[in-house]
Amino acid sequence: MRAIVIHAAKDLRVEDRPVEQPGAGQLRLRLATGGVCGSDLHYYHHGGFGTVRLREPMILGHEVSAFVDQIGPGISGFHEGQLVAVSPSRPCGGCKFCLEGLPNQCLNMRFYGSAMPFPHIQGAFRESLVAEASQCVDATGLTPGEAAMAEPLAVTLHATKRVGDMLGKRVLVTGCGPIGVLSILAARRAGATEIVATDLSDFTLALARRVGADRGINTGTEPDALAAYGADKGYFDVLYECTGVAAALAGGIAALRPRGVIVQLGLGGDMALPMMAITAKELELRGSFRFHSEFAVGVGLMQKGLIDAKPLITHTVGLDQAETAFRLASDRSQAMKAQIVFSG
Repeated sequence: MRAIVIHAAKDLRVEDRPVEQPGAGQLRLRLATGGVCGSDLHYYHHGGFGTVRLREPMILGHEVSAFVDQIGPGISGFHEGQLVAVSPSRPCGGCKFCLEGLPNQCLNMRFYGSAMPFPHIQGAFRESLVAEASQCVDATGLTPGEAAMAEPLAVTLHATKRVGDMLGKRVLVTGCGPIGVLSILAARRAGATEIVATDLSDFTLALARRVGADRGINTGTEPDALAAYGADKGYFDVLYECTGVAAALAGGIAALRPRGVIVQLGLGGDMALPMMAITAKELELRGSFRFHSEFAVGVGLMQKGLIDAKPLITHTVGLDQAETAFRLASDRSQAMKAQIVFSG
């Protein structure tokens, strides 16, 4: 079977890999659709991010949907041909954080397509994938493309959970890539009354408004537009910081009202913090990393029509055009989420 393998920056190959057989508690899956994520792009463009570097060839991908192909021993509730969303998160279940109910902080996490450990954790961009049944969530009623959006949606649902009470809150979202736009959908579903989004791309801002943002601000062409929200110690109750860029965080903090909450999703690297403003306004800075139970919740929300992720899917290409998908996903003037079709 074919897989999408990164060897080094800009060295992406479609290669043959052996087909695996499912064991007890496992399913063999025929991959349907995979979405190109920001971390995939970091490996493609730079060979890694921060201190995380490629040290061996690695199959990319962790936003995937698939059809059940073969059912291993001891499994019920699945049938061949069934569409499932596949969670890339595989906590060990036995470390101290798993036992404390924090599986997203697992000390032995196996997350598809990650070069953090060595040997690397191979990803899910392959025609045939063996997964634990516990990773697979029934996606009946969704398209394969929608089902593949469950992973980034889960990221934003976890962030929204980290914020807490959202009912009636005024929200600022900095950065309108897929995570930023999905944060808008999650915040609105949780009860946010007003949402303002910022970005440097008119294309992504238009999509942010389409899915529910009340206002979109291009901070490149309107660098002072957020300043008005800083009057009287600030306006917003919640900041979803989705860029990982220090300037975006500082601008967002200036627009937050006292005792506002910052939830940091962007992973651009270490950032300098305006500690005087955080302290004087009594702001709360909360990190948000990955997800666990939110994955199945996100699938259910899409199945019920309570969250519509379809508008984010701007490009779909075949496996033979895999590198085209990576190039499209890198162009924020025309793409939000580029997906690769492995099978229909």
